Amino acid sequence: MDLHTFLQTRRSVRRFKPDPIADSALERILTSATHAPSAHNRQPWRFIVVTTSVVKQRLADKMSAAFESALIADGLATEEIEKQITRSRTRILAAPVIIVLCLDPSELNQHPDQKRKKAEYIMAVQSVAAATNQLLLAAHAEGLGGVWVCSPLFAPEAVRDALELNESWEPQGMCFVGYAENTPQPRERKELKDIVVMVVE
Repeated sequence: MDLHTFLQTRRSVRRFKPDPIADSALERILTSATHAPSAHNRQPWRFIVVTTSVVKQRLADKMSAAFESALIADGLATEEIEKQITRSRTRILAAPVIIVLCLDPSELNQHPDQKRKKAEYIMAVQSVAAATNQLLLAAHAEGLGGVWVCSPLFAPEAVRDALELNESWEPQGMCFVGYAENTPQPRERKELKDIVVMVVE
């Protein structure tokens, strides 16, 4: 298929077959992810690959506890809390591979003023997001499905504790990767005329 067709056929896959992923495929995916663009070429991304049930269970347990506390504070009904927690746990435990995406602030340029510090940090977040997209496309190139979730942003300490992360690594998101159980139908996209402005003068 041509490149544009390839890009447009990537889907967010949430249901996977239990089949394992070869280490060689994971290495190719991660290598391609590191070729994403980054501000100042700082490459502030860090990847934690989780494949064992023991670590998945620990991650699910820690994140579930953090989410439950937050949902209780939000005043949600017990039934709704259990539903959301169960869905989160199921996704973590069922994914053949979990790749947690972190940002390492030690890679950032240092500035004396808050305005530039904030801009530098946002550029680093965007850099990690660019690597995430490249990772998902690389998985697609391997015939795998994947989905990106931002739940670690809401439970960073739980993720850090479960995975024993370097203290400077900030969890930004995670990708679930595996062979798709089914191919989701394409979702409606906004038309270019509604989201693009051509500046001609």
